[in-house]
Amino acid sequence: MEFLLLLFLGKPLWMWLLFLTLVVALLAFDLGVLHKDGDHEIGVGESLKLSAMYITLGLAFSGFVYWQMGWEPTAQYLTAFVVEKTLAMDNVFVIALIFAFFAVPRAYQHRVLFWGILGVIVLRGIMIGLGATIVASYSWVLYIFALFLIFTGIKMLFVGDGDHDIARNPLLKFIKRRFRVTDDLHGNAFFVRQPDGTGKMVRYATPLFIALILIEIADLVFAVDSVPAVFTITTDPYIVYTSNIFAILGLRALYFALAAILHRFAYLKYALSLLLVFIGSKIFIADAMGWEKFPPSWSLGITFVLLGAGVIFSLWKTKDQARADLAKPAE
Repeated sequence: MEFLLLLFLGKPLWMWLLFLTLVVALLAFDLGVLHKDGDHEIGVGESLKLSAMYITLGLAFSGFVYWQMGWEPTAQYLTAFVVEKTLAMDNVFVIALIFAFFAVPRAYQHRVLFWGILGVIVLRGIMIGLGATIVASYSWVLYIFALFLIFTGIKMLFVGDGDHDIARNPLLKFIKRRFRVTDDLHGNAFFVRQPDGTGKMVRYATPLFIALILIEIADLVFAVDSVPAVFTITTDPYIVYTSNIFAILGLRALYFALAAILHRFAYLKYALSLLLVFIGSKIFIADAMGWEKFPPSWSLGITFVLLGAGVIFSLWKTKDQARADLAKPAE
C-alpha cells in the first residue's frame, strides 16, 4: 500500500483518491437513488434540501483539510469554496436562459445538469492541472491572473452582464448548420433516429443535447474567471480542485432552488464585482506591505462581509417586488 503515499501534485495519492471516491459516491447516489426514474421533476423544497446537503458536505470537507493541512489551507479552502459558489450564480442565470430558449421541461432539466456536471468535473480538472503547472513554472503568471480579475470586476461593476441572446450564439448557429438537429424535444433523449430526406434512418441530435453543449461551453467561459480567482487565493492544486468541485456539485440543486427567484439577487453582482477586484488586488497589497502573502483569515472575513452585504442589500431592494409576487392570485 506504499503507492498510496506517493505524491501527486504535492499531496499523497490517498488524499486524491479519497476525494474522488466521495465525488463518485455522491454522483451515484444522485443518479441511482434520488433520480432513478429519470424524469423526476425537482421541486423547490427538494432543491433546497439537496442544496443544504451539498453545502454542508462542502463545509464539512474543510474539517478534513484542517486535520491534514492546518488552519491556513482551511481558510483558503473556505474562501475558494464561497467565491466559487457565488460565481455559480451567473451560471444559474445563463442555464435558466438556455432551458427557456429550448423550452426544456423541469422533468428533463435534471438529466442535462447531471451530465453537465460530469463534464465540468473533467474540464475543471484539466484547467486546474494546466494552471498549477504554469504557476509552478512561472510564478509571475499570478500577477496576470490578478490583473485579469481586477479588470473583470471593474467591467462587471460599470458595464454590466453583457448580451445573453441565445439565438445569436455563434456556436448554436454552427451546430445547426453542420449537424442534424431535430426541431422538437424527444423526451429526455439526447439522440434519436429519424428518416432523412432520402428515407434513410439516421441519427439526429435533439435540442436537449444542444442545451447540454451550450451549458458546458458556458461553464468553460465562467471558469476563465473562477479558476484564476482561486489561484490568487491559493496555488495548492488540491485546495483549488476540491473547493471548485464541491461548489459545482451543488450547482444542479442550486439551480432548481434559485432559478425562480434570481431577481431577488439582482444587486449581488455588484458585491461580486468588488470581490473580484479585492481578490485580484491581494497579491499587490501583500507586496506593498512586505507580507509573504495576504492573511487567509482576513481574506475569508472580507469575502463573507462583501457577499453578505450584497445579499442583504439585494433582498432589501427587492422586498416590494417580493410582496407583489406574494399578493398575486394563484393561477
